[in-house]
Amino acid sequence: MILNQWATNIYMRQDEDSPFEEQIFKHVSLLFDKICSVLMQTAKGKTTLLEKVIAELKQRGYRIGVIKHDAHRFDIDHPGKDSHRLTAAGADTMLISSPAQLALVKQHAESPPIEELIATYFTDVDLILTEGFKKSGLPKIEVHRKERSRSLLCRGAEDDPSLLAVASDEPLELDVPVLDLNNPAQVADFVEKHFIHAAD
Repeated sequence: MILNQWATNIYMRQDEDSPFEEQIFKHVSLLFDKICSVLMQTAKGKTTLLEKVIAELKQRGYRIGVIKHDAHRFDIDHPGKDSHRLTAAGADTMLISSPAQLALVKQHAESPPIEELIATYFTDVDLILTEGFKKSGLPKIEVHRKERSRSLLCRGAEDDPSLLAVASDEPLELDVPVLDLNNPAQVADFVEKHFIHAAD
């Protein structure tokens, strides 16, 4: 069974009769309790906060995974490199491995569901942070900067029930906690409590 089909079957519990696959399913299910999506009205601001929160959580000893949703075509390889030449020649999957890291370039007709990405690539982490996925049902922390927008994505024209907190640089009156955008340790505390230790 190919890996992606295997991962999807695990998530959908199609192979739960196998003790090994049932164990993996339970692990992936637990990971779904450890996903936090960070989003913002404008393009700038999410990554800056994520950088600081990831650094804070790494200092606390956690393994962190990140999934970034990009609605546009992007390239992580560069013309002239051997790997780029082989991909351009038609390789459907290109994996570059070194003693320190690996990179995978995989061609596909459409973006895989996040369940498949998690089951395939993120079973070895304590927390998964996603950037984007505005329309998903994932639990969310919205980033708000007063000079960039007066409204919120999740509390405005639409009321998103998956919003758990807002990281803001100004006081807000909301039905969810308002975290200090300029205090990444406070944001990391919230993430640690509500995602990493939630299932303890």
